[in-house]
Amino acid sequence: MIDINSEIEGSYFIIRISGDVDASSSIHLDNAIADAINKQPKYILIDCSDLNYISSAGLGVFMSYLQEFEAKDIELVVFGLSKKVFNVFEILGLDQLLRITETEGQAKKINA
Repeated sequence: MIDINSEIEGSYFIIRISGDVDASSSIHLDNAIADAINKQPKYILIDCSDLNYISSAGLGVFMSYLQEFEAKDIELVVFGLSKKVFNVFEILGLDQLLRITETEGQAKKINA
């Protein structure tokens, strides 16, 4: 089960994810990121504090947008990963490709 909420806070488009992102629910994450990009924010922050699990399909969603973020000069910051979920990002090398912070406050300080 996944729950995704989005909000705009100044120049930040924040996507808050709760639950599990697996092959069947990753489309919801994909749609949320596509919607964020269409709003053309300077920053997209992904709140993973309530994310319990992410599959390779969910991680693939992030990967599929990396070039588009760069082309549109959008800064993506992922924050609030549990140790277990961070390990999955780390194993696949996403910790090297994505900007990851511990807290929302740290995420908002990127290039501030």
